[in-house]
Amino acid sequence: MSIASNDLFSIGLDERDRLNKELGGGLPPGSIVLVEGDYGAGKSAISQRFTYGLCEEGNTVTMLSTELTVGSFLEQMNSLDYDMVDHMLDENVLFLHADIGDSKSAFSDDSGEEERKDLLKRLMEAEVMWESDIVIIDTFDAILRNDPKFEALVRENEERQAALEIISFFRDVISQGKVVVLTVDPTTLEEEAIGPFRSIADVFLELEMVEVGNDVRRQISVMRFAGMGEQVGDTIGYSVRSGTGIVIESRSVA
Repeated sequence: MSIASNDLFSIGLDERDRLNKELGGGLPPGSIVLVEGDYGAGKSAISQRFTYGLCEEGNTVTMLSTELTVGSFLEQMNSLDYDMVDHMLDENVLFLHADIGDSKSAFSDDSGEEERKDLLKRLMEAEVMWESDIVIIDTFDAILRNDPKFEALVRENEERQAALEIISFFRDVISQGKVVVLTVDPTTLEEEAIGPFRSIADVFLELEMVEVGNDVRRQISVMRFAGMGEQVGDTIGYSVRSGTGIVIESRSVA
């Protein structure tokens, strides 16, 4: 059943692009959003567009990146004309960097080396990051792959059970009306690991690179969108342009 558009978390920027309109007016509260795509498909650009638009609409956002530091995040956002400086100063956005190649992650403390490497445990215990209206984790698969306990369960073919335990935590978070957005590269995880996240996602967006003649274009395929407001497009063609950000090209690139 559709819900009123004013109940959604608008991703804004209606005067700049049509992404909010194409997605039915925003993200439904109390939802898990899975944004899936191979390397280079545009997962980070979409998560950055969500972050900026949500903040512009007066929402609070936590952005956890496994790739960008705060400096490179601000630089990247500025290159897309998504100026986040004021939002950071006003504490509308909490940016965290999870350096998975280093035990000193943003959500670690001064515990022992092994404790700091337990990424999922540290993630779930970092209470401050879950206080925002929307929590975006880019890229979630990198955390899964670099968590020693999850890796051990994968070796024992118990990755599905591990995924279900993580999902239980996310369900507790969204029961408060919050939204959790996860970006995932499906080529890095086994089907047993990613399958449960696909199954429970209220909103499932698949980013693809499609060959059209001699061109390669990007598209968002809407695989699932529970609790939509207005009608949501099945496929949304888009590009990422320096100095402009996300540009909606057409409803379909086929």
